[in-house]
Amino acid sequence: MIDILEHISAVQREVSRTGETVTVVMRRSYQADPDELWDALTDPERMRRWFLPVSGDLKVGGSFQLEGNAGGEILECEPPKRFKVTFGGPTSLLELRLSPGSGTSTELELEHSMSEPPAPGGSGALWVGPGWDGAVLGLALYLNGELPEDTDPMEMANSPEVIKYNEHCVRAWIDSVRASGTTKEEDLAEAAKVSMAQYSPGAEV
Repeated sequence: MIDILEHISAVQREVSRTGETVTVVMRRSYQADPDELWDALTDPERMRRWFLPVSGDLKVGGSFQLEGNAGGEILECEPPKRFKVTFGGPTSLLELRLSPGSGTSTELELEHSMSEPPAPGGSGALWVGPGWDGAVLGLALYLNGELPEDTDPMEMANSPEVIKYNEHCVRAWIDSVRASGTTKEEDLAEAAKVSMAQYSPGAEV
């Protein structure tokens, strides 16, 4: 069983807006050293265990494609500290940063900025934030040895347990957008309905 509240509270979520660019930032600590976490984030054989199969020329200047999801160009890469890619288009930038934490832990910071957000103001965060929550959850379960070898991450993502988790994630992102002061309440309410319908169908906002 997934401890939903534990995993929700393990993530720090922030939303900001500069001009027409909306940025979401997530931070979470993992019980793994930087090299181990980097390997789990970048090795295709390991990525398919907790995220999605990936293909492409996985080096700076190359491109990648996630199966059934977005692709992009690899812009920067500094193992085991950070990498930056386009994600789904040139106006959507994803950067992951790793830094040593306490003991043998590593802090992961995920930043996704969109200069053409899919909703007004910071409410565009509700299109991507809950999805990244699912990824950081899968990574945590994988690193903790809680995913059986035959786990299909796509099947897991559609399980009732994860859909319930998604509901809590959407609510957490609603709170983060509201706290950021980057959008009107009516735009946030409309985006929240769309996000909830996508990530946790049937749940009420």
